[in-house]
Amino acid sequence: MSLTVTPELLADARHGAVRDDDFLDCIRLSLPYAYDVVARLAGELDTADRPYADNEVPPPDETARGQLLRAMSSNAIRSALERHFQVTLAFQNCHRVAVFTPNAVDSAEYRDFISVESQVLNQRPEFVNC
Repeated sequence: MSLTVTPELLADARHGAVRDDDFLDCIRLSLPYAYDVVARLAGELDTADRPYADNEVPPPDETARGQLLRAMSSNAIRSALERHFQVTLAFQNCHRVAVFTPNAVDSAEYRDFISVESQVLNQRPEFVNC
């Protein structure tokens, strides 16, 4: 399971009334490594000399790697993080996450980061099972 859901949040979901703040708290508590990576990158974006900030450091362990993969593979989680941090997320592999300013989605840097070529060039033998 990706998230540890409280009974209150589950009840809210059953009634179709989950608030973004409550969902973000659930993400932060359930996937702290992933949340912290996105938060750190969003903070770095303000001082970056390009329209994005990215993480090239592998997760410290399999638990952290799993958290990042779960966060990036869920549309709902990704969207909530994007709304909260006012960024657009891009993801290449088990640790290469980038945050872009929303207006940079049409930029050459964004197109390059999400390109097939960048995906291929970012592969390494140690990433085969990540």
